[in-house]
Amino acid sequence: MRIFKTAALAVTAGLCTGAGFAQDTTGYDGVPRTFLWNPGSVEIYDASEHAQDGPYTIGFSNASISNPWRVAMLHGIEAAAERHAEQLERFIITDAGDDPSTQAADIQDLIAQGVDILLVSPVTAEALEPAIRRASRSGVPVVLVDRAVSSDENYITFVTASDQALGRISAQWLAETLNFEGDVVMLGGLAGASPAENRIAAAMEVFNQYPGINVLDTQYTSWSPANGRTIMQALIQRHGDAIDGVWADSGLQGSGSIEAFIGAGYEDGQIPPHTGGDFNAMYQLSVQHDVPMVGVDYPPAMGARAFEVLFEVLEGAGIPRRIEVNQQVVVSRDHETASVQADVYVDEYALMDAPGSVIMSSGVGPDYNPETFSAVYPR
Repeated sequence: MRIFKTAALAVTAGLCTGAGFAQDTTGYDGVPRTFLWNPGSVEIYDASEHAQDGPYTIGFSNASISNPWRVAMLHGIEAAAERHAEQLERFIITDAGDDPSTQAADIQDLIAQGVDILLVSPVTAEALEPAIRRASRSGVPVVLVDRAVSSDENYITFVTASDQALGRISAQWLAETLNFEGDVVMLGGLAGASPAENRIAAAMEVFNQYPGINVLDTQYTSWSPANGRTIMQALIQRHGDAIDGVWADSGLQGSGSIEAFIGAGYEDGQIPPHTGGDFNAMYQLSVQHDVPMVGVDYPPAMGARAFEVLFEVLEGAGIPRRIEVNQQVVVSRDHETASVQADVYVDEYALMDAPGSVIMSSGVGPDYNPETFSAVYPR
């Protein structure tokens, strides 16, 4: 593995392809702010040892399609595969159903089928570390998307968006919205998955700075709207009106939380402020029931960008060890704070006539509908 370290601004060109792609799918122009404001440096992986002629056999080991965000990421990847169909011999997709043991077996099977490169979205970090290590040692280059593993020694790059920025921005907005005083509950994603753990840790970096902010409870929801609703129903029964705000790391469980407040009899304008983006139902509920909210999109378009990176690796290019897609800050009108300003207002962003399951930053296109999507590529 040959890795070069360079000043962050010197690798702008290396990220512009990803930023340009995200620009077409999220509505936010320019390179990711998390890249521009990165005070450190970026390592570049020299992928020349993996250069080979196509067409290619590519494998994608997916953690699951257990929620609408993951469905949107898969559809973005399949749309990218359709665009690159002429460069593909085969594109093999496996679905682990959120089971780490199944995913480890899937990865071994993809290697046995002779894939030229592997794209992996791990179920959890620690459980998939050995499988990623075996793939790398067998000579198959690995690119990760959405979720990382514990060690960075056995993959080329991680395509993502900043979980830390998402966690800090949403927590800072909530703290400022509450004027730094109040009791909040935290709804994380999947326990052990790197996005969930990183976002909670980043949010706590903010909350711990303000003695007036008290975290009543932290629960994991597996990024499920139904789990978000059920868990919040129990929290409302336990804490009632003591809940001043809800920090959710995604609109998936965030939308379920708002539904729980509606079901508990809270009227429009009375539901506590919420955080959580990406999910059209979350934005719709905020508009319909006058719920103050901030959403920091975590675009599933990262899947499509990761698919593009696979070809860059197989062409022997220099690859940044971490590639981020752009994130958009969505705030309900009249609820911006001193630190958190809107790229777009919720009432402008919500697709009120579209299905709640739509995720606008999918990487498929502006007319994306998960219920009608299809793609054609060599299988």
